[in-house]
Amino acid sequence: MNKPLVALLSGAGISTDSGIPDYRGPNGLWRRDPEAEKLVTYEYYMGDPEIRRRSWQLRRDNRALRAEPNAAHRAVAELERSGVPVRVITQNVDGLHQLGGVPARKVLELHGSARSFVCTKCHARGPMQDALARVAAGEADPPCLECGGILKSATVMFGQRLDPAVLGEAVAITKACQVFVAVGTSLQVQPAAGLAGVAADHGARLIIVNAEPTPYDELADEVVREPIGTALPELLRTLQGS
Repeated sequence: MNKPLVALLSGAGISTDSGIPDYRGPNGLWRRDPEAEKLVTYEYYMGDPEIRRRSWQLRRDNRALRAEPNAAHRAVAELERSGVPVRVITQNVDGLHQLGGVPARKVLELHGSARSFVCTKCHARGPMQDALARVAAGEADPPCLECGGILKSATVMFGQRLDPAVLGEAVAITKACQVFVAVGTSLQVQPAAGLAGVAADHGARLIIVNAEPTPYDELADEVVREPIGTALPELLRTLQGS
């Protein structure tokens, strides 16, 4: 018998146990410091060298690059290893699903990755640690070594569109899955949030694991309000068993 395809949409809440703060929560960085939002807004970043210099310093202190996967990330990898077809669609840029053991080809990063840099001109890419080493050596705003263009984190900044190919693949997986688990996401940021509705419309069993209510709770077959670090491993073990 074929095992059902499980799609897992993850947001910031899955990574808080790894020490990565939720930027949008009640105590999130964007609420505490509106100026900080400029550092991740494309128009300001491209137009102001001072904002780029501050952004590079912020990246040097980025906890996401030092964070380790937690029990929830490992539980997803365990489900995948058990033979259940799993696809992860994540709003996070921390790379912790892959570090936790999910093969990179099975993870769709809607908002890109903080673990790489990209040139805004020639689109050359490389490991973020290489760019940060140049900053540490004294280059406040390191240019691209290929073409001299402006480098940025390979994440989707405010004011940038999501990669249409990645989003298209996420929608296709959502339509094809039999079980859709939304975990640690407020389901308020479109277009990612809309995937929960697409899953429900296409007959998937919709499960929402989140501390706060979401706009999609009434569509869900199951809503779990328990802490993610314990609730998700338990939930995924039941999916493995069934």
